[in-house]
Order: sequence, then C-alpha cells, then structure tokens
Amino acid sequence: MKLAITKVGVKKGEIFEEAVKAKETVTKKYEDLIDSITGWAWETDEQGIIKFCSKNVSKNLGYNPEEMIGRSIFEFMTSEDTKKVKSLFNDLGKNKSPISNLENWNVMKNGNKVCFVTNAFPFFDNEGNLIGYRGVDTDITREKIAYYKIHLLNKELADVKNKIITLLNERDNSKVLEPTSLSKDIIDKKWSEHEFDSVYLFDENANILDCNENMYKMLGYSRDEMLSFNMADFDALESQKDIVEKINQAKKNGVYSFKTIHKKKDGSPILVYQNIQYLKDKNQFKCIVREDITINN
Repeated sequence: MKLAITKVGVKKGEIFEEAVKAKETVTKKYEDLIDSITGWAWETDEQGIIKFCSKNVSKNLGYNPEEMIGRSIFEFMTSEDTKKVKSLFNDLGKNKSPISNLENWNVMKNGNKVCFVTNAFPFFDNEGNLIGYRGVDTDITREKIAYYKIHLLNKELADVKNKIITLLNERDNSKVLEPTSLSKDIIDKKWSEHEFDSVYLFDENANILDCNENMYKMLGYSRDEMLSFNMADFDALESQKDIVEKINQAKKNGVYSFKTIHKKKDGSPILVYQNIQYLKDKNQFKCIVREDITINN
C-alpha cells in the first residue's frame, strides 16, 4: 500500500513539473512574440493607467517598462494631442469600441517628438464591464515627416505657379499693387514694421508672449490660443529642448535662423523659415516667420 502511494506521488510530482515547464515555455513564446512586434505593446485600465508594457518601449520612448507602469498613457503625449486622444478614449470606452489607426504625437524621454499609430481592443470582466484596453503603438514618425515634405513640395509647386502667373499678369497690366494708406493706419504700431510678416514674441523658455494677426491666422488659431502655447506646441519637428538651444544661440549671437515645420490647428503642415532676434532691453525674443517657398531637390 505504501509503495503504491509513493509511486502515485512520484507521478503527480512529474505531472506538476511538466505542467510548470509547459507554462514557462508558453510564457517565453508569448514574451518573445510581444518583443518582436514593431512598436510596443501595452495594457491599461479603463482610465488609461498603464498596467503592462513590453520591453521595446525603451526603443520607442526611451523609458524602461518599470518607469511606465502606473502612469497615464496620456502623460507621454504632446499637450495638443492629449486633449484630443483622451476625449476620444473616453468616448470609445463608453461604447466599448476598439481603437483603430489613431495617430498621436508623443514626447520621448530625451525630449524628441515621435508619432505613433495606435490600435487596441477593449477587454471586460465576467459581467461585461470594461476594465481596460490592450494595444500596440507603432512608430510612424518617418512616414509622417515624408508625408509632410511631399505635401509641402506639392503646395510649393502650386504657389510658385501662382506667383509666376501673378507676375506675368502684373507685367501685362504694368501695375504693381501697393498697400493702401488706410490699411497702414489700422495696423497696430507694435507690428507696423512687419505688416506682411507673421511675428510673435516669446521668453527664454519658448513660451509665447504676444503675436500679430498674421501669425495666429496663418496657423488657424485665435490670439488667445496662441498666447497659451509654447513654441513646441505647434512645431512638428523640434522639441522644447531643441528650441531652447536655438534660443540660447540667438541670445548669444543676437540672431538665429532656421527652417522647420509648423503644424496648423487643422493638422496640416507648413514649411517655414524662422528668424529669431534677441531683444536685449526686454530680455525677450522676436521671431519673424515666413513661409518657405524654396524647392529643395
């Protein structure tokens, strides 16, 4: 009798050991599959708090998984996209709907911006209540920049064509349009020397202090919206850290110029040339913005 029990005990032990090994094998295959995904996998609760993320988040955002757990997934998005995506996330959650091809800009640990496309599915408890989302974020930054450049080049070609037509018409009519004295009279004196330029003032941290009408209309915002922004909020390429470095160069040399892409309120891009000037007496900076119509080969 004792011998029989001993043999049965051995078999149970072997079965248990094999079950553990099988579970470890499946777990390892699952982890390998998750880590092989282009992008990074994640899981949140119904409020968007991260409960899990794959190791390759470090390649995409610069953070280790341990630094991500317990933080809101919206915390890593740009301020502009946080509002948009959070609202959509809440609406989809109420309807228990999946997230499909949602583009959103995020800020990496080093301050650089990265654009992800998000796809995720909701999951539920036994009673059918939403308890979170599981999804994958894929880096599409290069594709977005390529799209911007193609869009801008097409726009530049159309603009050049229109300018040529305008010049030909002016030549044929032997007439050059001049701004009326009335239009000059109603321009704010502060911006009078920049009647046809888009101009804004900002501090050494890149916070917008003031802007003229041309500037906020060019980007599609109201003046009040512009005054609530940091330069990085509408710059599609430069992080705040990069912009501050350029500001420091302007403070050192008096002036600094560079090309970048501004993102309008409707999401469309615009290639611009920016000239930053240091106003030493006020310890402020002025930026003159002109749409860049140069065609690069």
